[in-house]
Amino acid sequence: MQEIEQTPEFLVEEVLDFLQFLKNKYQQDKRGVTLLSEASLSRDWLKPEEDEAWQNL
Repeated sequence: MQEIEQTPEFLVEEVLDFLQFLKNKYQQDKRGVTLLSEASLSRDWLKPEEDEAWQNL
């Protein structure tokens, strides 16, 4: 925080832009992993044994 307070405004804006870029990239990566996992896990989810195991919930 001290470093940010001592940084000129135009650089703080660039740092903020970069931080937003990183956050967006992380969210996209996270969504990608989720989508890839879904295809792999769906093989187990669609088994009759799974339906039986979860029918009481």
